[in-house]
Amino acid sequence: MQDYSAPADLLKNRIILVTGAGDGIGRCAAKTYAAHGATVILLGRTISKLEAIYDEIEAAGYPQPAIVPLNLDGAVAKDYEDVAMTIEESFGRLDGILHNAALLGQRTPVEMYDPATWDQIMRVNVTAPFLLTRALIPALRQSSDASIVFTSSSVGRKAKAYWGAYSVSKFALEGLSQLLADELDDERHNVRVNSLNPGATRTNMRAHAYPAENPASNPTPEDIMPAYLYLMGPDSAGVTGQQLDAR
Repeated sequence: MQDYSAPADLLKNRIILVTGAGDGIGRCAAKTYAAHGATVILLGRTISKLEAIYDEIEAAGYPQPAIVPLNLDGAVAKDYEDVAMTIEESFGRLDGILHNAALLGQRTPVEMYDPATWDQIMRVNVTAPFLLTRALIPALRQSSDASIVFTSSSVGRKAKAYWGAYSVSKFALEGLSQLLADELDDERHNVRVNSLNPGATRTNMRAHAYPAENPASNPTPEDIMPAYLYLMGPDSAGVTGQQLDAR
């Protein structure tokens, strides 16, 4: 996928929701999807960051995006149902979801892990994607070619010491991705579901996790966008239930 070359109009007329759109990979993906013709729904907790990316997309002449402010740490089921209702009323359907929002939490042994932090990480990294996807399945069914992409991690496929709730949450997302892929794999749905591990990328989360690492040694979010475009566009039709790597 890293060698994939996306046509300029790959996502023309598509409606795509990106969570964690204010920073890092989510921000880059939102701009990239818009640049390839998508109407992007920007979901995040910090309105000023969402407004900044909104302005950049508009200034570039891409399709007008939409903003959905939502704090995943405090949201309940009704909040996600309200988001789904707004999307269906505004657009009539949804063609894609990039689940990108996540918290890192503590890098510490399990015996020292703070239970409140554990709950928070699982709430944002697992429960939020579950509730959001659950609420949006009817809108995805209205699309003729919908794609759900869950952002995974290498520690969500092989656990490593001290990664705590983050590692466990990514394992859970892999399970949710496979579960949904199996449930939605029939001619009635037209929804494919995959997980994507971005790998080491130059983001604030990576810098926080590896403070001694030289950020310049890692690819930028822009470098890994071919994989994100491939999975969200029609060229990946039929690819579902896969654990994929951006590089």
